[in-house]
Amino acid sequence: MTPRKLWISLAIVMMVSFALLIYFGTDIYHNLPPIPDKVVSEKGDVLFTGQDIKDGQNVWQSIGGQTVGSIWGHGSYIAPDWTADYLHRESDIMLTALAAKDGKTYSQLPTDEQALYKDRLKTEIRRNTFDQQQNQIVFSPARLQAFRQLSTYYAGLFMTDPAFNTLRNQYAIPTATIKDAERMRKMNAFLAWATWVCITERPGDHVTYTNNWPGDEVVGNIPSSSLHLWSGFSVLLLLAGLALLILHHAYNKDEVPVELPLQDPLRNDKPTPSMKATLKYFWIVSALIIVQMLAGVITAHYGVEGNAFYGFPLDKFLPASVSRSWHVQLAIFWIATSWLATGLYIAPAVSGYEPRFQKAGVNILFMALVIVVAGSLVGQWLGVMQKLGLVDNFLWGHQGYEYIELGRIWQILLLAGLIIWLILMLRALLPALRKRDESRHLLTLFVIASIAIAVFYAAGLMYGRQTHMAIAEYWRWWVVHLWVEGFFEVFATVVSAFLFCRLGLLHIRHATVAVLFSTIIFLLGGILGTFHHIYFSATPISVLAVGATFSALEVVPLILIGYEAYHNYTITRSTKWIKAYKWPIYCFIAMCFWNFLGAGIFGFAINPPIALYYIQGLNTTAVHGHTALFGVYGILGIGLMLFVLRGLYPEKHWNDKLIGSAFWLINIGLLVMVTISMLPMGILQIIASIQHGYWYARSAEFMHTDTMQTLRWLRVPGDIILATGEVLLVIFVIGLKTGWSLKEKR
Repeated sequence: MTPRKLWISLAIVMMVSFALLIYFGTDIYHNLPPIPDKVVSEKGDVLFTGQDIKDGQNVWQSIGGQTVGSIWGHGSYIAPDWTADYLHRESDIMLTALAAKDGKTYSQLPTDEQALYKDRLKTEIRRNTFDQQQNQIVFSPARLQAFRQLSTYYAGLFMTDPAFNTLRNQYAIPTATIKDAERMRKMNAFLAWATWVCITERPGDHVTYTNNWPGDEVVGNIPSSSLHLWSGFSVLLLLAGLALLILHHAYNKDEVPVELPLQDPLRNDKPTPSMKATLKYFWIVSALIIVQMLAGVITAHYGVEGNAFYGFPLDKFLPASVSRSWHVQLAIFWIATSWLATGLYIAPAVSGYEPRFQKAGVNILFMALVIVVAGSLVGQWLGVMQKLGLVDNFLWGHQGYEYIELGRIWQILLLAGLIIWLILMLRALLPALRKRDESRHLLTLFVIASIAIAVFYAAGLMYGRQTHMAIAEYWRWWVVHLWVEGFFEVFATVVSAFLFCRLGLLHIRHATVAVLFSTIIFLLGGILGTFHHIYFSATPISVLAVGATFSALEVVPLILIGYEAYHNYTITRSTKWIKAYKWPIYCFIAMCFWNFLGAGIFGFAINPPIALYYIQGLNTTAVHGHTALFGVYGILGIGLMLFVLRGLYPEKHWNDKLIGSAFWLINIGLLVMVTISMLPMGILQIIASIQHGYWYARSAEFMHTDTMQTLRWLRVPGDIILATGEVLLVIFVIGLKTGWSLKEKR
């Protein structure tokens, strides 16, 4: 297929996909669960207002939001999903109240009579009591009783009641997480409303606003027929996509250069001043890797000792919500920094042009990056420690949404930094774009990917401080899925192609066709596959249908990853000089492995709606998250860093023993951590979720059984191996400057 036809296909895929993404996004806006003016009892007493719900959402965000348990399945894993927990407790209280109304004790009733009360409960709790004319929700007497009891319960948990010390320890929630009674009252309003959304049927339907999630048979939350239908359809589409891709690949075999260069084509290249200035970015990457690793160690330990770190009361200074926020944010920061710095290095290299003041721009951007990273981390700590007002917390502290925890001001500054980066990229690339040679297609895609990286982060600004959670989730996944998982991957694919072309290992025309085709296939499923993250985030069934259908196609390109890995491996043995690039290429091979395992197998395992219904927010999600984010994007970021460092230190051989040990320990450690700890935990949680309900799989009662605690401790061997590898990697990077990572001349 010619580049022209591929460009047309890419344009069609992107225009149609984004049109549908926005169209079905408006469907979310039009079918939102209502936030009423007020919630009242049947007697008309006001229990709380709509503004209380919105303020309560901000209180929840201020304590860490999705880093303290989860809401609607999105968040962290030590504390429970608060909506599932609330719903289970609410149903128990309401069953007791319904039986007491008849002068009976529910727990002492025979099974058949309990079943009658469960039927009454389902009818009452699932009924949509939103009065559109009065713009109010009405609580029945039984639900009112549950609300009052649970308000007391959660106030005791999140504030200072000593009766909850054990449970707080199990949930890794510090005493006095919320210090103000009025804030607690408002968060109780938010929890009550968020749970009402989970169990209330949409008008004219028998499915709740969250598509009957979380699973709990007692209240009638069971998978709807739509979940089965679209799950089956997604598997059929996956099989069809695989067949078509294999057929295409059979007719379009790789074009291998007849003669490889006899010497390293890049050895005599002289880095420009701006290219040399990128070195400091990789020092920061190395530092962030270590800090991120330490934050991860602390966060994992909170799962077994929720109020201390081996006896030291660390939660008073660094709560689990802060350590987890830092762990996630620092991963995004160091991975993005590595990729962006690689772009700044590659742009002048491929164009052969160094714009005026380019080095100054690279240095200014570096300082901006340091300010945003340090400032946002401090802001998150201040917010969670309740040292900021709710408005200031949103602006400077903790937004409460996973992956975009940083405050809005820091978010805007980061976007400004990305715009500066884009300008620097375009200044260096434009002269090359003006040339009418074979490389213009790949350069154009490079520019498009760079623009997308800068622009699509702005999607995180599309929601405000008190935006409805369903809408905030929609835009959040534009950032997490489209920005991190989408256009960064396109960018990395283009950069990798340029590197191989400059090494003389790929012909530019073949690379252009391969990259364009890969981008088309990836974005065909990837753009609309965004919806698979929000099946149960109070979105209509149309979102579930589209998400299930297209997310299946995300797995299709991964079928050829084994071939890509083999191709990269053969490259390392093709000529003697290519051994200088052995470890960067090995990182690409490892990325292929983790892409297949983490994004492919573990990703698709939780993609179909019927699967995600039972396992959203369990440790299976953590398995996918670690193997896809770190295994794919992190390892690739390390590989890109090593390629650049090879160019900055071209004269001498590397200490293979040091960098080789780092490479193998990082990959083996990640594999051990996942397979002997996180994956078994996730499988046991799946069984518990199916048998007893989602609430039980996330409860302290289950998570603190001896078996689950043993599995948590089994993270330690993998963590130690992985951490050792990361330390050796950083020692290697430092050693390039000091000399201990360098050997004889090449």
